Amino acid sequence: MSSIKVLSIVGTRPEAVKMAPLVQLLQRTGEIKSILCLTAQHREMLDQVLSLFKLEPDYDLDIMKESQSLTHITVRALEGLEKVLQAEKPDFVLVQGDTTTTVAGSLAAFYHKIPVGHVEAGLRTGERYAPFPEEINRRLNSVIAQLHFAPTGPARDNLLREGIDPETIFVTGNTVIDALKTTVQPDFTFSDPQLQKLAFSNFRLILVEAHRRENLGHPMESIALALRDLLEAFPDTFLVFPVHKNPEVRRVVFSVLDGHPRVLLLEPLDPFSFHNLMARAHLILTDSGGIQEEAPSLGRPVLVLRRVTERPEALEAGTALLAGTRREEIVAAASRLLGETSAYEAMARAVNPYGDGLASRRICQAILYYFGRRPAPPEPFIN
Repeated sequence: MSSIKVLSIVGTRPEAVKMAPLVQLLQRTGEIKSILCLTAQHREMLDQVLSLFKLEPDYDLDIMKESQSLTHITVRALEGLEKVLQAEKPDFVLVQGDTTTTVAGSLAAFYHKIPVGHVEAGLRTGERYAPFPEEINRRLNSVIAQLHFAPTGPARDNLLREGIDPETIFVTGNTVIDALKTTVQPDFTFSDPQLQKLAFSNFRLILVEAHRRENLGHPMESIALALRDLLEAFPDTFLVFPVHKNPEVRRVVFSVLDGHPRVLLLEPLDPFSFHNLMARAHLILTDSGGIQEEAPSLGRPVLVLRRVTERPEALEAGTALLAGTRREEIVAAASRLLGETSAYEAMARAVNPYGDGLASRRICQAILYYFGRRPAPPEPFIN
């Protein structure tokens, strides 16, 4: 019996982090021939992740251009993927999450009548422009995909409400929790010399990551000003902010925070360094979706710098809180956690609403089941 040829498509650093443990498992599964294709929608940070996880792509479309628009990314990805699909003729295509690469991968596979599996399916905010363009990307993927790998029960319920066949939905947990098992190490040594010099025991570390498209401009300025307010109000804190490559993000963050004696502005970190920095943080502020999933597993309270989130599980578990993007609201929420021990301890609990580290195994088993190589579907993750 021939192997099942599975093509995994990755375009950005967060996709790579979440797909790495799955691709590694597919490569070790005898009944599957794994092929990895990069669109390289984001270049520098993507290569960083692949190197750390020791993954070599079979195809690299290298589509990233300076000042690229969503239209340009979509067109170049579709054109590149057309050639890959024609050359490889895979039996199955895997896409992850909600990026432009994900939609292009699903659409390209659909044009060739190749079934699609959507990793991290079913996330919804219910607002078409928040986050933008991710909310619509997710919905489009759910229309195209044949298999839906929902990370949690609530994500599955979103798909069911949209009329997705329940037989095609598998609750797997999130593969980012699989990745954390590899990346977080108690004796980890940072490669960045500035991080090596930090005496983490001498202060409370506030870790920040903010870059979302809908937060550019005034919201980003409010976030930066709120961070400066917190540093002045709590002199025992130290702020580390790996700043996204987007020039609009960098302009605001550096203009407000650069030069402060208790601020370290860094280039974006590799996932091993960032995950271990999260493990040492006292408090995390972010507009990133992935960090909302990672931090609760490490017992680190998270303030979400957005109005809405498609990841409500941590909110319900009490380990994350929507802080919005208004300066005074961010300061109020963070000040309560920094100033009230009981409030902080109520959130600082290690919970795993997003997975148990076995998501990749469940996805692999579901693919084998779909192709008749396994008698039963995988047991679902229960959160």
